[in-house]
Formats: sequence, C-alpha cells, structure tokens
Amino acid sequence: MAGRSRQAVRSQGGWPAWVWFSLGLVAGVALSTVVVMGGLAPNLRRHDGPTPNPNASAPGPGDSGIASKPDKPGKDYDFYRVLPEMEVVIPDTELAAKARAEAGKPAATPNSPASGGGYLLQVGSFPNAADADAVKARLALLGFVAQVQPVTINGTTWNRVRLGPYASASALEAARQKLSSNGINAIALKEQ
Repeated sequence: MAGRSRQAVRSQGGWPAWVWFSLGLVAGVALSTVVVMGGLAPNLRRHDGPTPNPNASAPGPGDSGIASKPDKPGKDYDFYRVLPEMEVVIPDTELAAKARAEAGKPAATPNSPASGGGYLLQVGSFPNAADADAVKARLALLGFVAQVQPVTINGTTWNRVRLGPYASASALEAARQKLSSNGINAIALKEQ
C-alpha cells in the first residue's frame, strides 16, 4: 500500500509552488519590459527633453521666428497673458518717484484711496489655503492686517495674501520697507 500512495502523489503533484511563483514573476517582468520598451506605454518611459517637431521649419530671412499673439483672449486663456491684464505691477523706481512726489503734496485721508484706485501689497500666492493662512498669521504678528483672496486661474485655485489698500504711494512704500526689514518681499500693485 505504501507504493500506491507514492505513485498517487507523484502523478498529482507536478511542480512545487515556488517554481510556479518564479515562472510567474519572470513572465511578469518580461511582459512589463516589452510594454515599456516597445512603446506601448509611452508615459512610463523617461524623457530627457522636449521631443522634436518633424513638421517644423526654420524661420526665413525676414521672419523673427516669434509667433504673433492675438490681441484679445479667446477660449484658450494663457496664464502669462491673462494675469497681467488683471493687475498692474508697479516697478520699484516708479513707486519711489511717486512717494517722493506725494511727500510735497498735502496728504489724502489715510483710509481712502486716491482717485484712480489705491495701492496693494501682495505678499504671496499659494495653492494651499493653509500656507496662505500661515503667512497671514506671520503678518499679524508684525502688526499688519492681511486678506486672503482666493482666485481661480486655469482651473487651479490660488490664495493671494494681500495688504491694503493704501491711499498713497508713500504709505505703501513705508509698509513695504517694514516688510522688507523683516525678511518679507512684497509686490506693489495698483488697484483697478
């Protein structure tokens, strides 16, 4: 009877489980390699740079090589074109000149913006609201009252941390100097 049980085990057994596991593992690695290297999954391959455009041509002698942009935005909004249309950044030299010019004039009321809109300081813009609130809290410790303004650009919500409005360029410059002395850079904006 002992002979029969050994024969039954041999005829049913086949290969051990570790052999099947190893064969499956090798087959899976081989299949993955074929998929990635064969171009069947192009997003998984590493790209070292932009891919060349086979239909592109070199600019002619009179062409500058720069495509002209449409004057008015259509359905396709470009972040770098739309954002500057929404706010006006004031260069440092222009801001300093306005502050010097205002020093000679009688001051407007402190909380009312001058005609043509007031001035704002943008301290930062963050995709995460918690980061914007942290900057707002840091500004509160310095004595500033900041507002967090959520704005959606290209489907992404940004949280802008802003100070103001300031009635004059000199008040704006004083606030910016105080921020700068505390290691905070801010962008001066003209309110629309």
